[in-house]
Amino acid sequence: MAVSTLSSIPQIEKILQQAFLAPYIDTLSRPVVTDVIREQVGRYKKAHIQNPETTPFSLEQLYHFIERACWQVKQQRLQRVVNGTGVIVHTNLGRSPIDADLWQSVSEVNTHYNNLEIDLGTGKRGKRKGLLQTLMQHLVKGEDTLVVNNNASSIYLMLHELAKGKEVIVSRGEQIQIGGGFRIPDILALSGAKLVEVGTTNITTTQDYLDAITEETAMVLIVHTSNFKIRGFTESADVKELAKALPDHVVLAVDQGSGTTTEAMPDEPSVASYIQAGADIVCFSGDKILGGPQAGLVTGKQSLIKQLEKNPMMRAFRPSRIVYSLLEELVVRKLNHLDSGKGVAETKSKAEATTIEQRAHRLAEGFGEQVAVVPSEMTVGGGSLPDQVDPSWSVEIDSGATRYKPEKLLQVMRSWPLPVIGVIKHDKVQLNMATISNDEVFYLRSQLAEVLQ
Repeated sequence: MAVSTLSSIPQIEKILQQAFLAPYIDTLSRPVVTDVIREQVGRYKKAHIQNPETTPFSLEQLYHFIERACWQVKQQRLQRVVNGTGVIVHTNLGRSPIDADLWQSVSEVNTHYNNLEIDLGTGKRGKRKGLLQTLMQHLVKGEDTLVVNNNASSIYLMLHELAKGKEVIVSRGEQIQIGGGFRIPDILALSGAKLVEVGTTNITTTQDYLDAITEETAMVLIVHTSNFKIRGFTESADVKELAKALPDHVVLAVDQGSGTTTEAMPDEPSVASYIQAGADIVCFSGDKILGGPQAGLVTGKQSLIKQLEKNPMMRAFRPSRIVYSLLEELVVRKLNHLDSGKGVAETKSKAEATTIEQRAHRLAEGFGEQVAVVPSEMTVGGGSLPDQVDPSWSVEIDSGATRYKPEKLLQVMRSWPLPVIGVIKHDKVQLNMATISNDEVFYLRSQLAEVLQ
């Protein structure tokens, strides 16, 4: 009985011709869908042979399993989502979205040949920097700037080139770990530099740094504390004072982290402010407050930048034409004070709470007590400005109005055609409207209507 029913399963090639698989072939590729079919057919045959009574043969059920498996694989593909968390620069959601007009403006240079490494004046091989060096001089006041693929690479490159085999002095309060297990002491060890701890967790003075300097000291590294702040009885060295006091053989390097340049962000020193205070070299992220693509930028004294560029690892760390073109266009717009050059962190953190509240009411309209508008807060996120919290508004979905518990409702929302990422507060699902755009409200209303029926 089992053999005859299982033998009626079509060949893989025939199954591939089923209409329900066409969209998955378009999005996943024919080879991937083929592998999914083979796996599901094999599982189904095994389950039926082992338990023919509890797993009666059904071709329709087999096709259902295949479609569900294809859908699960499709969920792994990079795709747009709706950010309902209220965290503007969300590390898990791609950090800063790139302005749509900015993205379109560099499409031509990236879909055709370009002058990435040719000097149009001489016709000979050129450098990748293009106009970026000149633009960054105006934006952050550094003599020279180089670009790598992320800020972790920036820190490693600085340490490996300028301090390998030498001592690097770091405050105990700045020996941090950021997302993904990236630890400052570990990256120091990997670079070949030797960590020298100074001060205490909450207090490190200029004199602490000076007392630790020896002939083997190559660098004092000031590290952005990223996603936490130490409050209360604290003290840190003044960068200007420290820069003046350091001997000539010691480089003062700063991991500024957040990428604050022209943006008015409270309690967040800009890259330019560190350069003007006397830091020799400063590194920062391109995809946080700056609002560009994933990149690490290192700016400062030209002699040090030239030294970094000669490091063998630069070829491994250098970014693509896409990153260079986006950064060039972004900085031009920042210097021209255009809205499209501000970056999402500045734009959304300064959004009026009344505007956000109006958006929340448009989403909640017509749902009665099932969806409430409640006050909430938004943060910049992405390891930037951990103390800055701005007022916002959220829509709160009454779990009793659905057949789902809050955790299950979040799962359902992630499975929508355009996945939605929400949060649970007070045992209810909330969508923070600070990070939801006007054009997403209509979509959310239609999806919520189905859930709340």
